[in-house]
Amino acid sequence: MTGKTCTRTAALSVAALALTVATAGPAAAHAEVEADGARALDQNVALTFTADSESASAGISKLEVVLPEGVSPQDVTYEKGPEGWKFTPTGRGYTVSGPKLAAGEDVEHVVIVRQLPDVKELVFKTLQSYSDGRIDRWIQLEEETGGDGHGHGHPAPRLELEAAAPGAELVHPGPTEEPASPAAPTRTALDERAGRSSARPVAKGTQDDGMPPAVPLGVGAAVLALGGAGAWWLRNRRSKSV
Repeated sequence: MTGKTCTRTAALSVAALALTVATAGPAAAHAEVEADGARALDQNVALTFTADSESASAGISKLEVVLPEGVSPQDVTYEKGPEGWKFTPTGRGYTVSGPKLAAGEDVEHVVIVRQLPDVKELVFKTLQSYSDGRIDRWIQLEEETGGDGHGHGHPAPRLELEAAAPGAELVHPGPTEEPASPAAPTRTALDERAGRSSARPVAKGTQDDGMPPAVPLGVGAAVLALGGAGAWWLRNRRSKSV
């Protein structure tokens, strides 16, 4: 091999290496979700999310995760994340946000999912915001990234699940409610009971207050008799005095 050939070969190798280094950085960035040995229908599963920083001048300040079908925001609780960051449920998932990280620093956080759905794979589309307003959208599906899920575009974090354990079942969507104690009768119910009571037919020979009709008649007759006797006594006294 001549000297010129060696020089040309070395120059091409250096150029190829430079091109590889120049393109490898951005292409290698990715977002991922992990849960060792996760199986469908597993309960209280810790999911670890990581997202690489693609900015050399601004820090990551927020992640928004879109939950897949079968996992609702109510099923997710925050375990840990960057210092000072907070967890906020949304209509389609949740966000974790807080003080910006150092420029170039990757972000990681952990959530607990009450129960995984009975599927083979879960996809968690993620929006990654920076302090300067930039947003990396880790939302591409495998077929949109060339099929390998790495090295092209911004593939969404994916979690493959093993088959459900024998006997595993989907739990109730919420905690079982305790039976409510019997409620006290309402005013309406009391009024209805009173109405039914007053509507009962009155027995023959009695009044509405339960007193036999002969009692007031006897009292009336006694009052009249006493009145008549008093009048007779008064007239007889007057005639004697005259």
